Amino acid sequence: MSNPRVRRIADRIKVIVAQMLERRVKDPRLGFVTVTDVRVSGDTQQATVFYTVLGAESEADMAGTATALESAKGLIRSEVAKQLGMRHAPTLEFIHDALPANARHLDEVLARAKELDDEVAANRGHEYAGEADPYKKPRDEDELAEDLDDLDTGTGRE
Repeated sequence: MSNPRVRRIADRIKVIVAQMLERRVKDPRLGFVTVTDVRVSGDTQQATVFYTVLGAESEADMAGTATALESAKGLIRSEVAKQLGMRHAPTLEFIHDALPANARHLDEVLARAKELDDEVAANRGHEYAGEADPYKKPRDEDELAEDLDDLDTGTGRE
């Protein structure tokens, strides 16, 4: 859908479908539907409408909304054809958008990871693994002399 004309048609279809669902479709099975995206084929013969349903707790609610959209497809398509003024109206296909559910799942996973990180940080001690100051410092002349004496007598570090 890199063609700007196709993108404009998709945006216009999105607005038309949303208005139709809000004002003209009076099916009681239809939940609070939000049109999230519309993708139109390059030849503008097919349009895929992605939607979400706010407050749908069960699969029965989702199935009812899908059935209501399927039954209103002809009315919506005729309105799309009339408002677009195209010779051939695109066929509509309604697909439930899983993006919000996936985003919610990712948020839960990230929150759990943060909890585990905080737990590890709380259990971690506040002492250094090595010396308090791991950087080497220049030696004094006295320390060098002691090291040389230890080497000469054989009691030095190995």
